[in-house]
Amino acid sequence: MPKVDLKKENKDFYYPSAGDVSVVELPAMKFLMIDGQGDPNTSEEYQNAMETIFPVSYKTKFISKKEKSQDYVVMPLEGLWWADNMEEFSIVDKSSWKWTVMIRQPDFVDKSLVDKAISELVKKKDLPSLSELRFDTFEEGLAVQIMHIGPYGEAEGLAVGKLHKFIENEGYKLRGKHHEIYISDMRRIKPEKLKTVIRQPFK
Repeated sequence: MPKVDLKKENKDFYYPSAGDVSVVELPAMKFLMIDGQGDPNTSEEYQNAMETIFPVSYKTKFISKKEKSQDYVVMPLEGLWWADNMEEFSIVDKSSWKWTVMIRQPDFVDKSLVDKAISELVKKKDLPSLSELRFDTFEEGLAVQIMHIGPYGEAEGLAVGKLHKFIENEGYKLRGKHHEIYISDMRRIKPEKLKTVIRQPFK
């Protein structure tokens, strides 16, 4: 059975240069998504989201492989980050952050498959953010991105600055939300080697 890996099929989306800003146009894609707010390092709401979105993603993959003979690699976690007043959006002070955590799903995954995964999971474990979980389509459109290699947080500031400067220099304006894709597994990779796609939509 072939295993679909969307990271390899869409390399331009997930493996940009670490030195140069690149422009991409993102089509509509399917995601599992959970909204929340607060510092992801200390927020119980964020931890609850993690304890919900990952089990549902892996269970959906398992059912797809078993019942539809369609196997795939579970995609990395992504995050949209913003504040009501973007002038107050600070990489240092994250207490006012709002966020959407999301995991991309292949096109052949549908709501019925996700619902079945959920119905099987809830029999065995608690999914603390289940009421906030949704299966939705997200279309980001034109964006700039760069690969950040290193720890999260303040260290990402240089990469973010490159994106914003590129947009300004080209005569465009920021739009949408700060977007990060966590290519590396932070549980297994040293902080200085973590790979994170930093993305910013523009108009």
